[in-house]
Amino acid sequence: MIHMKISEMAEALGGRIIGDGNHEVYKIANLATAQSNEVSFLSDEKMRKYLAQTKAGAVIVKESMVDTSSSQNYIVVADPYVAFAKIAQIFDTTPRSATGIHPSAVIDPAAVIEQNVSVGANAVIEADAHICEGAQIGPNCFVGKGTVIGKNTKLWANVSIYHNCVIGERCLFQSGAVIGSDGFGYANERGRWIKIPQVGRVVIGNDVEIGASTTIDRGAIDDTVIEDNVIIDNQVQVAHNDKIGYGTAIAGATVIAGSVNIGRYCIIGGTSVFNGHISVCDGAHILGQVGSNIKKPGKYESYLPVTDAATWARTQVRMYQIEKIYKRLVAAEKKLAEISDNQGKE
Repeated sequence: MIHMKISEMAEALGGRIIGDGNHEVYKIANLATAQSNEVSFLSDEKMRKYLAQTKAGAVIVKESMVDTSSSQNYIVVADPYVAFAKIAQIFDTTPRSATGIHPSAVIDPAAVIEQNVSVGANAVIEADAHICEGAQIGPNCFVGKGTVIGKNTKLWANVSIYHNCVIGERCLFQSGAVIGSDGFGYANERGRWIKIPQVGRVVIGNDVEIGASTTIDRGAIDDTVIEDNVIIDNQVQVAHNDKIGYGTAIAGATVIAGSVNIGRYCIIGGTSVFNGHISVCDGAHILGQVGSNIKKPGKYESYLPVTDAATWARTQVRMYQIEKIYKRLVAAEKKLAEISDNQGKE
């Protein structure tokens, strides 16, 4: 258990102390329930009502949220939520996915295993794979031939990484992720599907996080590429030849078809869908279905809000009448134009 003085936390965050810098805390808690040996944070004005009554040993806040009339200990920073994330890493108690090399792990003699690598029970590492220093390979993981796993990358249980993939440093893969499976490539010969071998790779940069049961397909010819500092949530499908730019975040259950190029610093909302062979510029925030290129940064939405069943049923019926209503409207406008022209000639 880690104990820290408020002064030590402030130094780590580059913040300013108001109150007793020698007070110690050992845990993070939310503002409403925090106790004197815990630290909390306030970043949302909606939660400000709890500041006067919190028992937290210290609260991380921005300057405008300091209550000078209270005896509360504060750590004042520019962005309390970012500071919270950094302190949470210090107090993190998440265990390793593996410790040491388990006797049941199957490691090909031709694989390269660097120092301080851990491999869990029943994991399989094939020939010519290269597991770099400090990597953790969880139980039942599979690392295919020729794949490289970068320094200090962590695979939780049951992650499968196919052959010839390249994974960067300090990445995190949640359980059930599948990297490098075949893309959905087939040709049709008079009704018979002919499989197209998928000979590209998946290349993933540094500091990338991949959620549970997310699948990233290998390229058909060129590589599927995930750049540095990308975060991908659970149950996301990334198809062959996709490219996802630096710093992009993709929420759960998003489906990205093949040969999509998503730019840097994009935010993709959950259950979004991308048609194949399109490009999205840097800085786009998207929620919904994307069927064509997005060329300007900004917010894009395409979805229907939930409503009661009876209203939805009536709306559906009316939607099928849109074409008929449109034709009637065009005819009415044409008739009005004719009447207006006739009146002008009188």
